[in-house]
Amino acid sequence: MTKQYANIVVSDTQTPNGLPILKGSIGPDAVDVRTLLGRQNLLTYDPGFRSTASCESAITYIDGEAGQLLYRGYPIEELATRCGFSEVAHLLMYGELPASEQLSGFQCKINEYNLLHDQVLSFYHGFRRDAHPMAVMVGVVGALSAFYQDSQDYSRDEDQHKAAIRLVAKMPAIAAASYTYSIGRPIRHPDNNLDYASNFLQMMFGKPNEPYHVDPVLARAIEMIFILHADHEQNASTSTVRMAASSGANPFACVASGIATLWGPAHGGANEAVLTMLEDIGSPDRIPEIVRRAKDKNDPFRLMGFGHRVYRNYDPRAALIRDTTRQVLAHLGMENSPLMATALELERVALEDDYFIEKKLYPNVDFYSGILLRAMGFPSRMFTAVFAVARTVGWVSHWLELKQQAGHGIDRPRQLYTGPTLRHLDK
Repeated sequence: MTKQYANIVVSDTQTPNGLPILKGSIGPDAVDVRTLLGRQNLLTYDPGFRSTASCESAITYIDGEAGQLLYRGYPIEELATRCGFSEVAHLLMYGELPASEQLSGFQCKINEYNLLHDQVLSFYHGFRRDAHPMAVMVGVVGALSAFYQDSQDYSRDEDQHKAAIRLVAKMPAIAAASYTYSIGRPIRHPDNNLDYASNFLQMMFGKPNEPYHVDPVLARAIEMIFILHADHEQNASTSTVRMAASSGANPFACVASGIATLWGPAHGGANEAVLTMLEDIGSPDRIPEIVRRAKDKNDPFRLMGFGHRVYRNYDPRAALIRDTTRQVLAHLGMENSPLMATALELERVALEDDYFIEKKLYPNVDFYSGILLRAMGFPSRMFTAVFAVARTVGWVSHWLELKQQAGHGIDRPRQLYTGPTLRHLDK
């Protein structure tokens, strides 16, 4: 017999020390340790939270062993090939795919809020032109906290959703402006005749003195990138956003903290590292040497783009990105790209090697995304910024979810203290 508590099933089964076992809708059960300290004066020890469910969430589910990624229950393969980004954004934020009228209304809201305040645009001139785009985005998004006095009561549903829409709507303009400012080109405004992905492309690459014609193949490719990166469960940046949100912080400040975390090379910067590695390899004939070095535990070389903290199978996003990359390269007349040839051969060799099979080291989404972005004209410093535009939808979805969970309270991890015991100053 079980009982339902909120969205969690509490089983009658307990651990040997009497702790309840909680069941989600799918995935591993969880031991409820909330009373452990009070009852037994014990803490759990889990550095990096590898085995800790830090929250209850109904947004994204990952089965790392099966190589499965679900957004609100839908497989990522179905969403990426059959839906547009606005549909997926609506799904993540509100729980369901939109009907036609809902989608139109959602897109109208995005268009209503996608302009940047003129004073926000002036902030860009305070940054050096060679500043990293992510540094600029952290500052600009954080600065949005000082605006929009019309809706800052974030205990109200209406203000919560308005802030979430504003962040999703403005992020493409914020990211694109960080690039155009760096190259001395005037900042372009959004065009409400275009969809979300096309708008981002015209703000990135359009010139004010000539019309910009959106290439539908490239627009669909960037939309694919946005969908595949929109959310990924409790990763480092999303956990940071949720922790900041638990304190009641302004949503713009929360998302700025997520951008800062995403900037880390172990998180959002991985595709840039893959591209650098492929350039260093140079050609497929060096792959046997590279594989040998990757298997040598005494060699500091590390093969980038293989393996994942969660997946122990092929990352479902990797095949989609690989196929999209092939399509774009063929469309642009770059089907003989040395980078792509090296990547494909490296993947083939690794997937046939017992060492990689045994350790379950499969290509992840970062393995091909850098090649795709480079082919589309994005400089490598913008790769993580593109990631941030996509992940904003996930961040605000988790922010909304946390705000709507009664009694969550402020996050406050504990520690296993290893410093000096009590001591006193000498008299």
